[in-house]
Amino acid sequence: MRGTARNLRALPSAPRNLNRTRIADEMNQVGACMMKANKLVLAATLASAGVASIATLAQDRSVMHKMMPAKEPAKTRLEGELPSLTSATGWLNSQPLTAADLRGKVVLINVWTYTCINWQRQLPYVRAWADKYKDQGLVVIGVHAPEFPFERNVDNVRQAAKRMNVGYPIAVDNDFAIWRAFSNVAWPALFFVDAQGRTRHNHFGEGQYEQSERFIQKLLSEAGASGISRDLVSVDGVGAEAAADWGSLRSPENYLGYERTERFAFVPVRDKGHVYPPTARLSVNNWALAGDWTMKKGSVVLSKTNGRISYRFHARDLHLVMGPSAPGTSVRFRVLIDGKPPDAAHGTDVDDQGIGTVAEQRMYQLIRQPKPITVRLFEIEFLDPGAEAFAFTFG
Repeated sequence: MRGTARNLRALPSAPRNLNRTRIADEMNQVGACMMKANKLVLAATLASAGVASIATLAQDRSVMHKMMPAKEPAKTRLEGELPSLTSATGWLNSQPLTAADLRGKVVLINVWTYTCINWQRQLPYVRAWADKYKDQGLVVIGVHAPEFPFERNVDNVRQAAKRMNVGYPIAVDNDFAIWRAFSNVAWPALFFVDAQGRTRHNHFGEGQYEQSERFIQKLLSEAGASGISRDLVSVDGVGAEAAADWGSLRSPENYLGYERTERFAFVPVRDKGHVYPPTARLSVNNWALAGDWTMKKGSVVLSKTNGRISYRFHARDLHLVMGPSAPGTSVRFRVLIDGKPPDAAHGTDVDDQGIGTVAEQRMYQLIRQPKPITVRLFEIEFLDPGAEAFAFTFG
C-alpha cells in the first residue's frame, strides 16, 4: 500500500477509471469503506442518485472507494437542517425518531454497514460516546446502509447489532434515502447535529477521535448541558475492533466477484461452475481459487467439498466476508498460513489449528499474526459445499 502508485486494470464488464494512488494529507479521511457500485444491492438507488462509476483510491494507511457522480460532484453536507429520518425502512432498538423528536438534543449520526472493517474499528468510540454523554443530552443514531445483498436482511442487521453491542437506535436505510439526504459518500461516516437541529460537522472514515469527541463536548456545552467531563474516552478495541497495524498494512481490500475483483490468478469463468486448478505460486496481493467454484458478479460460491481460496498478503490481520450460500446451513473450514496451522497467528473466528465454521453471513477474522509482520500465504479450505465468499479486508 505504500510506495509507487500503480494503475489497476479496468474490469471488462464495467469499465471505470481505477487508480491506486496516495491521497493528499489534507483529505484526512482515514480508512473509509467508501461506497462502490454493487448492482445487486444498489442498482435502483445509484440510478436515482445519478452515480456513474467508482474510483478506487489508496493512501499510506487505508483503502478507500469513492463514489463518482455522473455529472456534477455532489456537495458534501456541511451545515443545514437535520434531514428527515422518516424515510428509514425500519428501526431497531427504538421507535421511529423524527427531527421534531430530536429537537433540543445533540445528535450524532453514524452511517455504517455491519461488515465494514473500518466501521468496526470506529465502533468502540461511538459506543463509548453514547454511554458517556447520554445523560448530558447526546443521542447517537446508527444509520445502517447495506453494501452486500445479505445486509439488507433486517434480521441479519439485528443479530449483528446484538453481537456487536450496538444498543443505540438504528435507522435501517435499505433505500439509501437517508444516505442521500446527508449527501454521504462513505462507510463509516459521522454527522454532528446541534440542539437546534443543524448539521454542524462531519467526518468520513476512521480516525480523528479526539477532534470528534471535542466537537460533541462543544455542542453539548452550547446546548446548556452541565457536568460535561473534558476527559476523553479511553478505548481498547478487542478482536476485529482493535486499531489496525497501519505501519505493517500493505494489502488493500479486495472483492471476489468478477465485477470488482483485482489480481485474480485466472481468467474468470463467469456465472457457471468451473474447476480451477491449484496454483503453485502467487505474487503479493494476488489470489486464487482451487476446486469447483462459480464466480458471480459479487461473490464466489463453492459447488463441491474441499475448495480453496488462497491469498498472498502483507498485514497483521486478515478478514473474509463470507457465509453459507443457503440460509440455515453451515460450512466447516480450515485455515493455513504458509501451509501450516496458524497457531499463535489465528484470528478470533478460528482456533490455533485453523478450524472454524461459517454459519452466518458476516465478516470473519481469520488471521491476527504476531510480529514480525511479513508476506504470508493464506489458504482457507472449505470442508463442505455451499460456502459463499465476498471480500477480503486487512488490518
